[in-house]
Amino acid sequence: MEQAYDLIVIGGGPGGYEAALDAAGRGMKTALIEKNDIGGTCLNRGCIPTKIFLHAAEMLESSKKAGEYGISMTAAAVDMGALQDKKAELVGTLKDGISAQLKKAKVDVYCGTGCITAPGCVVLKDSGEEEKTLSAGNILIACGSVPAIPPIPGIDLPGVMSSDGLLDLRDGVPERLVIIGGGVIGMEFATAFSSFGSHVTVIEGMQRILPGLDKELSQSMKMLMKKRGVEIHTGALVKEIRRDGERGLICVFSEKEELCEAEADAVLVSVGRKPYTEGLFGEGFELETERGRIVTDSDGRTSVPGIFAIGDVTGGIMLAHAATAEGRNAVSVMLGEEPEIRSDIIPSCIYTSPEIASCGMTADEAKAAGINAVSQKYVMTANGKTVLSGGERGYIRVVAEAETGVILGAQMMCERATDMIAEFVTAISNRLTVSDMKKAVYPHPTFSEAIGELIRQI
Repeated sequence: MEQAYDLIVIGGGPGGYEAALDAAGRGMKTALIEKNDIGGTCLNRGCIPTKIFLHAAEMLESSKKAGEYGISMTAAAVDMGALQDKKAELVGTLKDGISAQLKKAKVDVYCGTGCITAPGCVVLKDSGEEEKTLSAGNILIACGSVPAIPPIPGIDLPGVMSSDGLLDLRDGVPERLVIIGGGVIGMEFATAFSSFGSHVTVIEGMQRILPGLDKELSQSMKMLMKKRGVEIHTGALVKEIRRDGERGLICVFSEKEELCEAEADAVLVSVGRKPYTEGLFGEGFELETERGRIVTDSDGRTSVPGIFAIGDVTGGIMLAHAATAEGRNAVSVMLGEEPEIRSDIIPSCIYTSPEIASCGMTADEAKAAGINAVSQKYVMTANGKTVLSGGERGYIRVVAEAETGVILGAQMMCERATDMIAEFVTAISNRLTVSDMKKAVYPHPTFSEAIGELIRQI
């Protein structure tokens, strides 16, 4: 017998489960289909596990500086088995919390795969291969993404892994770790494993690490990473990976027209992610796609009425909070309402040490758009909280429209940047001006008071 709903969500990551909760809370009878674990990649194999590793690295780095503050302690080291146990505990706690929320909201959760066979029709196949047909006025696709694996000879050798594999290491820290890809994922793992004691080598094909960010942020992070012993090669392309006896894994790469080699005990492949749509569409059913991604309009509508898609599967900004915003907006559209969230202002956060965060326009982007803008920078060595906590040299930069003072963008590299960037997201989303922000009193001593000092200089 066919089970009828107002909304069927396929994919239980942040975009999917938050949309399901929102829809159920607004009176829609909702089903959620997830083939693996509730929370999706973000909770189980991405954002949360990575940040647990980075938190452990932060504590380890703090212990190294304890003597400077009069604290005596023996040398600290990471136990990967114990760290994995803690990761499992924390992920389990968060997963239980999400499941409880879904149950309280009366969302029907199905464990299995969902295949769209026609508009409004989804065939559910559970782990026992039994099939059940579900129908709904609306379908929301939130299938996420998977690691992209480049066609490099030797990529399938033992010891070569994606972020999924590196997050599951239990048998000690690799003495030598080569990371192919200097983007967000690569640099976060470089931060964690260099703190754990690995000699880390990063090989990035573009001319700088973190190529999608402001150039100054990229250059500053490269200098800090090198200071910590991380070896970075940019404009470098990996030709092959091979195993060579006692030398271990060998990454052969070209740099400045020369062939080079990097030895490793483990190799992380982190060149990006790609939309995941395997098994999503039944025979004879299709909607518009482009290079593997599902094509949507700004409200998440696909080419088939009643079917929406959000998050990584659409090939846009592959961030959990972007998917969540898109999912909530899509639910509003389904209900005939205007979306409340400005999904064009998405903060970018990188949990390196120090953290990096940005939103809106850079000064160069404003200039390219023909906007007369002013830019001001505040160096964090003048911030009391940064100095007393032994923080690294960093900065905050704000970009504003010259005539009106409207905030256009912000870039940060400092402690707690990923928390503080929300203030600028709020400002840009609501077209606040420099004068508006000057009205606020910032507490002292805090990292955030640097924002107040910066704004006063404009």
